[in-house]
Amino acid sequence: MNIPEELKYTKDHEWVKIEGDTATVGITDFAQGELGDIVYVDIETVDETIAQNEVFGSVEAVKTVSDLFMPISGEIIEFNELLEEAPEKVNTDAYGDGWMIKIKISEPSEIENLLDASGYKEIIGA
Repeated sequence: MNIPEELKYTKDHEWVKIEGDTATVGITDFAQGELGDIVYVDIETVDETIAQNEVFGSVEAVKTVSDLFMPISGEIIEFNELLEEAPEKVNTDAYGDGWMIKIKISEPSEIENLLDASGYKEIIGA
C-alpha cells in the first residue's frame, strides 16, 4: 500500500499536499481500494469556501457512495476535470492524476490537525 511520506492525511482517508497557501486534495490509496471501482466523482463546490471536516463532494463506486470531507478550511479553486471523463484515475493513480480538488487555504493553523504518514498508517493498521 502506498502512503507517501511527504503528504498529510485525515482520519477520513483524504490526502493533502501543501504548497504555500494552496493544497491539493484526493483520497488515499487505501480508501480507493476499500471503495472498489470508482465510476463517478461529484464535486460541485468550486469557488465555495468550506470549513474543515465539512462535505465538499462525493465519490461513487460500483457498490457505494462516499462523502468527501474538507481536510482544511479554504476556497475550492479547482476541480480535476480529468475525473469527469476518467473517474478510474482515482483507482489507478490516487496520488497523481487522481487528485480531486485544489484549495486556497484560509486557516493554515488547521494543518496541525492533519496526520503524518505514520499517524495515518496507525489508523488503517498498516
